[in-house]
Amino acid sequence: MKTFRLIALSILAFSLAGNLLSQTANEIISKYIQVIGGKDRISKITSVYTESTMEALGAQGIIKSTTLNGKGMRTDIEIAGFKIISCYTDKEGWSINTMIGNSSAEIMPPAQYNLGKDQIIIGGPFINYAEKGYKVELLGIDTVANVNSYKIKFTSPDSILSDYFFDTKTFYLVQAVSQSVVQGQIVESITNYSDFRQTDGYTIPYKMELDLARGQYVNEMTVTKVELNKPVDELIFKKPE
Repeated sequence: MKTFRLIALSILAFSLAGNLLSQTANEIISKYIQVIGGKDRISKITSVYTESTMEALGAQGIIKSTTLNGKGMRTDIEIAGFKIISCYTDKEGWSINTMIGNSSAEIMPPAQYNLGKDQIIIGGPFINYAEKGYKVELLGIDTVANVNSYKIKFTSPDSILSDYFFDTKTFYLVQAVSQSVVQGQIVESITNYSDFRQTDGYTIPYKMELDLARGQYVNEMTVTKVELNKPVDELIFKKPE
């Protein structure tokens, strides 16, 4: 009988520890949402438009990105005479990449679409994540770019795993480790974020460094313009015929 009690107590203690860990992860994400503007402020943003410069493979380019909250997200890149467009909607995704010879729009494979579809939500996967079926787990504290950071694992309803690192002092997101698709192959993607600035109560990183496939493709992006609640014609998200 005593043995059974010890086992029962151990299971209960383990369960309680898991709940506390989950609550801690939830609190960290909640604080992150608060420091970038707060859930109420973010819910009132209808669109985000940004322009950025980028450096990749020794070339310089321009990025223009438009997100219409919950409807679509489109990114247009011009670099070294090439055009790269990626677009996600609440139903599908499509892309154009003249750098690899694709000058006409192509529907994204389901795996690629699932990896990027959260981009249509302002605030990304962190907004209402539990209601959307995401599971979160606090894995501990790591040092990222000399910053002590909470490491939280996200598991999407599609079983896609991502690790996010939040500064233990500011609660800003300083790094994301996830998956991306490069020339049809799924590779690890590491994005570092810094230089956080506020526009009309909404804070975003102005510096981003993207590392694909452990250094095989690295680019740096610097935001030069941000506009909130800019009118958006939903036709820009429609796949060209």
